Amino acid sequence: MKNKGDNMTIRDIIIKYSQELEKISDTPRLDVELFLQKALGGVDRIYIHLNLNKELTTEQYDEFIEYINDRINGRPVAYIVGNREFMGLDFFVKEGVLIPRPDTETLVEEIIELCKNKSEEINILDIGTGSGAITVSLAKYIENSKVMSFDISDIPLEVGKVNAINNEVDNKIEFVKSDVFSAIKDTEKQFDVIVSNPPYIPKKDIETLHTQVKDYEPYNALEGGEDGLDFYRQITKESIDYLKQGGILAYEVGHDQAEDVSEIMKSYGYTKIYKKKDIQGIDRVVIGFKL
Repeated sequence: MKNKGDNMTIRDIIIKYSQELEKISDTPRLDVELFLQKALGGVDRIYIHLNLNKELTTEQYDEFIEYINDRINGRPVAYIVGNREFMGLDFFVKEGVLIPRPDTETLVEEIIELCKNKSEEINILDIGTGSGAITVSLAKYIENSKVMSFDISDIPLEVGKVNAINNEVDNKIEFVKSDVFSAIKDTEKQFDVIVSNPPYIPKKDIETLHTQVKDYEPYNALEGGEDGLDFYRQITKESIDYLKQGGILAYEVGHDQAEDVSEIMKSYGYTKIYKKKDIQGIDRVVIGFKL
């Protein structure tokens, strides 16, 4: 894209490029403002709104246009700007980790609610670190928590550690490379809560996903086997050995999987199983207890 940034104000840029992004984004103006914030050296949105008549330098405009071109090519906003808000906290993200989504806040909020009246130390295991969104949020908002966070890949563990430090909970979290429970196999380790937002998209549906998901987010954080339920079966079966009596198993599930996951949990002896809807009214969380 040829540089036409001379004499363009922030207002001009927001109007022009919001229209350009309308074809590919549900939030074109927000995307443009986030790219402006980054191009202007990390200013906040209030600065953008108070300086609508400010002109960008050529260097700032060129940097902004790089972000716009990335977005037009399908790259997710969070990867372009390098962060995403989750549970009121700021999370560093990069390619190689799943981008935190608002739906997952339903899972975190439910666990916080279940743990709020417990006075003793609460030991939590998060299977699938990703960006560390679940791990860090639980450590942050459950005061008496200790969290162990497992992932099979190195990048999520590295990113999770950065986010734990940035959100000042690194002293409460242990990040461990593990294929599901492999790192604690043959140990007597037990937890009060085991939580997971596992890969749950059926293999056949991967190609139907939006470009910014299937072409950019890590495949092994998306694909959950032929029916999307492989990890629910494995985690549910093995988790019984690592939960204390009365312990909680908590999942995020796909939009049509709550009933199937509930049946899987029931088949392995979990009781008092219930579902929780997300903000869109979809059954997004399934909880069960070891009794």
